[in-house]
Amino acid sequence: MTANSGTGPRTGAGVVLGAATVATGLVAGVFYIFACAVMPALRRSGDRVFVEVMRNINDVIQNPVFFLSFLGALVLTAVSAWQLRHTAAARWARAGLAAYALAFLVTVAFNVPLNDALAATGTPAALRDHFEDPWVAWNTVRALLSTAATACLTRALLLYGRSHRSPA
Repeated sequence: MTANSGTGPRTGAGVVLGAATVATGLVAGVFYIFACAVMPALRRSGDRVFVEVMRNINDVIQNPVFFLSFLGALVLTAVSAWQLRHTAAARWARAGLAAYALAFLVTVAFNVPLNDALAATGTPAALRDHFEDPWVAWNTVRALLSTAATACLTRALLLYGRSHRSPA
């Protein structure tokens, strides 16, 4: 087995990079759909409906499938960046890690606390007024960051694939 044959110990790095790319893309897609469909649709709703639907979304999104992608993207990207550290794909994997880590931090530092505040008691109008605009703004930031991370990881995957092509 040679390093360029696509088999052997280095293949694991390609599998991890591929899984990181897919997981990051899935999370980017979640944030994207909120930005371009869910939140614009909810904007048309009254305060009570808006708060009720967002509370329901916040409850159901906390599930193993979403957490596997959301946390898995971070872990897999970090592992991949380390595995690729001596390759041509390394800087793209590190850039993807930096972008996704920032998206992850935005979620934890801004979106989750806003979700928690929305779960508090209060009038729907007051809850919505405190929640909607900042949540939408931070969601846009994390959508852009996770999309950039996906693009960086895709570039890393292409470079990795080129360097591990078997000779014709």
